[in-house]
Amino acid sequence: MVQPQLRSNMKYLIVGLGNIGAEYANTRHNIGFKVLDAFAKASNLVFDEHTRYGATVSGRVKNAQVVLLKPSTYMNLSGDAVRYWLTKENIPVENLLIVVDDLSIPFGSLRMKGNGSAGGHNGLKSVEARTGTSKYARLKFGIGSDFPKGAQVDYVLGEWTSEESAALEERIPVAVEMVKNFCLAGLQDTMNRFNNK
Repeated sequence: MVQPQLRSNMKYLIVGLGNIGAEYANTRHNIGFKVLDAFAKASNLVFDEHTRYGATVSGRVKNAQVVLLKPSTYMNLSGDAVRYWLTKENIPVENLLIVVDDLSIPFGSLRMKGNGSAGGHNGLKSVEARTGTSKYARLKFGIGSDFPKGAQVDYVLGEWTSEESAALEERIPVAVEMVKNFCLAGLQDTMNRFNNK
């Protein structure tokens, strides 16, 4: 297998979307937080919970610098945190990756995309509004759509079932690898390597 060409000394903003507070910690809408927590734990990084607009930590993935952000703005205002940290860290929007839950793909499926519509997701709507573009990378984590008509809000803000929680232990590490690969080898390589697997 040909190794991807590594890009040197780039800086990335990796944002996991979710809602702060213990009542939301284990909900489907908070998968972005869960993926970033797993990334930080695997890299021996500890979030500073008291930085502006969210919890953040900086680190490295080989030769890439990464800033991890879990916004404290609640989902609907996620774009405020994203715009602030892009500006503060002088990171171009092409080096932004949003980790987000997605109702339109099966539970546990992972899809990397380079742009697209918000698809009704309020966090992505806010990011698009505040950055002025929909051309940013997003890692979509499928949460499925096993809910009756009209119950979407209750579903996304509901907690994982025990079966889902067990499956997450296998899928979250794959999401972490996708984030790392994005930083080291880029969007296209990550899509080719991981999407639909």
